[in-house]
Amino acid sequence: MTGRVVFIGAAGEMCRVAIERFAAAGGDWELVLTDIRPDLLQPLVERLPAGRATARRLDLFDEAALRDVVRGASLVVLAAGPYIRTSGPVITACLEEGVPYLDFDDDVESTEHALSLQEQARAAGIPIYVGCGASPGMSNVMAVDAANDLDTVENIDMCWLVGDERPNVGRAVIEHMLHISAGDCVTWEDGRRIVHETFVETGRFPILAGEDDVLLYETAHPEPVTLPRRYPDARRIRCLGGLDPAPMNGLFRGVGLAIQNGRMDQKDAVNWVHDIATGGTGLGNPAGWKHALSGMRAQIRRGESTTGMLLKFLGVSALRRVFPYKGGLLATAYGNKDGKPALSRRRTALEPGSPLNNMAGVTGTACAAFAVLALDEAGKRSGAFAPEDWAEPQAFYQALERVGVPRHQIVEMI
Repeated sequence: MTGRVVFIGAAGEMCRVAIERFAAAGGDWELVLTDIRPDLLQPLVERLPAGRATARRLDLFDEAALRDVVRGASLVVLAAGPYIRTSGPVITACLEEGVPYLDFDDDVESTEHALSLQEQARAAGIPIYVGCGASPGMSNVMAVDAANDLDTVENIDMCWLVGDERPNVGRAVIEHMLHISAGDCVTWEDGRRIVHETFVETGRFPILAGEDDVLLYETAHPEPVTLPRRYPDARRIRCLGGLDPAPMNGLFRGVGLAIQNGRMDQKDAVNWVHDIATGGTGLGNPAGWKHALSGMRAQIRRGESTTGMLLKFLGVSALRRVFPYKGGLLATAYGNKDGKPALSRRRTALEPGSPLNNMAGVTGTACAAFAVLALDEAGKRSGAFAPEDWAEPQAFYQALERVGVPRHQIVEMI
């Protein structure tokens, strides 16, 4: 074996995709797959080339066990969320053991903590690669790719849309979505860092090819925190996201506000949404429906949805059915080219059979590509890095091809 790559949280759907895509890129890496539920890993181990992977139980909050697992690894990939709780212990272990670290963190607080460890990472001689998933991650690279078409960059909008993935929705994903649906949203406006209320400011964007522009909400995501370091003269940098079908945005907003205002316990809220998402009725906690319907009715009052859309959503859900999947990423850079106002866009291509056609697929596949790129460039850098700091767009797209994405299914220029 040429080295060892450790995946933490390997039983999660996104990480399973990342592992399989990483293995498809070739190489002779020993894969150590860890999770607090190792029994769930055996089918994955059996799908991988014989002798390449082993499964191991790991409680990442057990400091001694964590250090034992990461010691001597060529790369540690953290896929266990929510990162506001999990990234700190793993980064600390990697710093102490001198092991490169990579994650797909999508929380602002933990991203900023990781980037604050620049000097510690340099002293340890390792890179800390944070936010290496879809959004943030691939979206950051797409934004840089679009901005490279311009002479000057004034504004950047990065957008994500996640389609109906019921019943395959994990609790960590739900907790993150509730976290970004209410509360503070750190963003970049008028050339400086400011705070908005998340899920209030909106915009419509051509994120789906051949369809009308989609209403998206400004969200508390790391991209507007990290990209101003590369584009400090930009006037505005935003991240906007949303869910399809549209009433799901109101559901999360209503429940998120209930958590923020102390009307619903966070754990209870996550459990309630998970029950709804996996085919339950939610009647075990009627307060969940009260807050969700409040959020969805507020959408209708603001003109963001309609009564017809809400009734259709409730009817389809009652029948345990789902909507056709609609999702993707879009990055738009606005500025000047040859002395004239201009914009440039990159959009993921939503094509039948594409590995990027769902949240686990795009996040896991992008993570695998970032891991391939990180190992290709082993020893070249130390410090703490967001994707735009180190992943050159064409090299990243080539890494996506190596993990199995056909070139025409990666991004399109619009």
